[in-house]
Amino acid sequence: MSKFIDNVNKYLTAKKIKKVYISLKSGIETNKLSRILNGVQEATVSDMEKIAYALGEKTEFFLRDNIGISNNKTIENLNAAFYAGEPKVEQKEFALKLIDFLENIDAVLGVEKRLINSCKE
Repeated sequence: MSKFIDNVNKYLTAKKIKKVYISLKSGIETNKLSRILNGVQEATVSDMEKIAYALGEKTEFFLRDNIGISNNKTIENLNAAFYAGEPKVEQKEFALKLIDFLENIDAVLGVEKRLINSCKE
């Protein structure tokens, strides 16, 4: 296994990052990513760049002899908590209606709060 892959695996273990997240963030198919991280398939330069980007690091970071891994750094834009497949049209429509509903509730609560504050003055 290459130094890059060894370091990526150490990083994933230390940060408790799932391969599914890396697959979603990098666009690399889950099976291919698994083969790469298990040393079955060689990673191309493009694969290395995608994996590093998904982890919020530069490729060079994973090529060092000794990488310092701290648990203080968080990955920005972590927007994939889980993946349940592509939503159906009905699910998308429902989600949009739900978002609209929640925005309306937020607007009503905002008006209510302003009214209460103005009455107190």
